[in-house]
Amino acid sequence: MSSENRPHVLIVGAGFGGLALAHGLRQRGIPVAVYERYRSRTDGLHGYRVGIDPTGNRALRECLPPRLFDTFVATCARTPSHFTVLTEKKKITAAVPLRGDADPVNSERSVSRQTLRQVLLTGLEDIVHFDKRFTGYERRPDGKVVAYFADGSSAVGDVLVGADGANSQVRQQYLPHAVLKEAGITSIAAKIPMSREALGLLPGPSRTGLSLTFAPKGFMCIWHVMEFGWDERGGIKEGAAGNDAELLRSWPGLLFDNTRDYLSWGLWAANDKFPADVMSLRGRQLTDLALELTPNWHPDFRRLFAMADASTAFPIRIATSEPVPAWETTQVTLLGDAAHTMTPGQGVGANTALRDAMLLARALGEAAAGRRDLLGAIGDYEAEMIPYGFARVKDSLAQNGTSGDDPLHKPVLGRAVLAANRTYFRAVDRIPAVRRKFLDELYAYRGADEA
Repeated sequence: MSSENRPHVLIVGAGFGGLALAHGLRQRGIPVAVYERYRSRTDGLHGYRVGIDPTGNRALRECLPPRLFDTFVATCARTPSHFTVLTEKKKITAAVPLRGDADPVNSERSVSRQTLRQVLLTGLEDIVHFDKRFTGYERRPDGKVVAYFADGSSAVGDVLVGADGANSQVRQQYLPHAVLKEAGITSIAAKIPMSREALGLLPGPSRTGLSLTFAPKGFMCIWHVMEFGWDERGGIKEGAAGNDAELLRSWPGLLFDNTRDYLSWGLWAANDKFPADVMSLRGRQLTDLALELTPNWHPDFRRLFAMADASTAFPIRIATSEPVPAWETTQVTLLGDAAHTMTPGQGVGANTALRDAMLLARALGEAAAGRRDLLGAIGDYEAEMIPYGFARVKDSLAQNGTSGDDPLHKPVLGRAVLAANRTYFRAVDRIPAVRRKFLDELYAYRGADEA
């Protein structure tokens, strides 16, 4: 590979997509630097569980060095054994056994967002620059692009990649006509440290899986049980597989990751079910609000809301990207939420960002190898990414309850839709053919993108 062909790539944003891209470029010998607005590798990541599906697994396997991909697998939480559907009264509507994780790629994995970030930062310590708040860029006549930062510094490269999330500053300058649209949904979430008491408050199948509660007035709540290969002191648990134990012991990211076994919950409904000032609430105000919104829920669920670590509680107002036509290719491009923000359900946004990273790394690798000119390579990436990205935005809004326009949230119609949902999931639970169809559709959606 000629050094004359290798583009120097600037990545704004150290999220999953930006870091995976950095690894993919390094694997191809392409110089890269990442600029992150947070001050350190332990700052600023909301959210708890994300499901990595076959699309994400394939992208990570291609982008990461082999040992680091094995470390990713070792740091995943125990794979859920059941998908359980519950009523707000703690009755089980369905408890569906899920498929295992024996295949390192064609399986579903539960990861802590903070842990995955630490995995992706591993090996990039020399190229990730923290406390760099991006303020704008300039495209020079010589084909270079200059990125500017709030501290007065700048960086010059051949390609600038906006991987800076839903509120991307790169996108705002590059595609000022691209806008986010509120989905009409508000959510509050929090985390509970794992304990026998907390785990015992969930119904049996929920204790080793993930669960979804459908409730009146369009309220829904997701429950995740996350158990890792290390204990509360950060030591490797007895019974950890030999290779996993060795990988965890040698992984430096565990020094920066305070993730321990936990339960998490996320409660959401249409915006009008929440107080107008919900986005300004913090800590115990949010867990108290969860209790205020669920007066008729089972006491065990309300106890779980009350047991949450208030410092982990946060609100989110869901927004998604409005589709925009394909844009003229330049040496500036986008990936992940910066290109196509979508609802957080089922981890589709994270997996799509990882797919973006893999495809962009491939494209820039073609340019570095002299098989494609630089703008042509970026154009090839965008021609593939833009259609599937906005298709995923549309798909995510079609999932149960993820749009404020969903009939589930309507005052009268919502009761009928809730009853229909419960009838359907009872059939999933009791009729093998319906269960198989549900699982086939679930896994087809989660891993639909071949790469």
